[in-house]
Amino acid sequence: MFIDSHCHLDKIDLAPYQHDFAQFMTAAAQQQIEHMLCIGIDLDAYPAMVELVKPYAQISLSVGVHPNVTDSPEPEVDQLLALASDDKVIAIGETGLDYFHGSGDLEWQKQRFRNHIQVAKTLNKPLIIHTREAGQEALDILEAEGADQVGGIIHCFTEDWAYAERALALNFYISFSGIVTFKNATAIQEVARRIPADRYLIETDSPYLAPVPYRGKPNYPLYVRYVAEMIAGLRHCRTEQVASESCDNFRRLFRLQPSS
Repeated sequence: MFIDSHCHLDKIDLAPYQHDFAQFMTAAAQQQIEHMLCIGIDLDAYPAMVELVKPYAQISLSVGVHPNVTDSPEPEVDQLLALASDDKVIAIGETGLDYFHGSGDLEWQKQRFRNHIQVAKTLNKPLIIHTREAGQEALDILEAEGADQVGGIIHCFTEDWAYAERALALNFYISFSGIVTFKNATAIQEVARRIPADRYLIETDSPYLAPVPYRGKPNYPLYVRYVAEMIAGLRHCRTEQVASESCDNFRRLFRLQPSS
């Protein structure tokens, strides 16, 4: 069984499933996808996302506003707290810093990030962290704000081993996406080789970042097995071991029971 620790189910292309989310869920079960964490990035789209996944116990939610979202009102702490108090919400985010897409004075990004950390600490729920060209500063803020109290996930990991060590020391897990299957991702692959067995997760970030052999095409949670296969090759173990370890790690982080 596999767990996709980061996906955007409200954004995947359902055309291969006759535009029927139930058909997609059947296909996911057939491909041994035990659980999926559907990530919130925009509060305007959040109600529809909740309605889409609400019937499915094998889907959990996160609440947050992505650092690249700038076309909606700034999320207030009280608003995030109210939404994240739902039992189906197991994480806060996707939040963090993105200096690749951002420009000018980005203090608002940092404050949004701090607000999410405050919500996570108040509710004792782990954080889902996005960073791009701002990795060390993101870790600086996590450290300064005491985010190690709740921990979480550095999602779609794209840094090196020194960065991973610092993230691990802050009580965060490392999550590998389809990028780890890319030929030029040698630094990420080195982290996947060295990461402790009890501190990594796998994800798709679907519909984005499809792994080899689907690189450049729409991504689906069903493809998380290709991430697992790549990591198994790097760690010289069976894919089943990577699936088992990553599932155990996800359940431990989010205090979930195995599916029956």
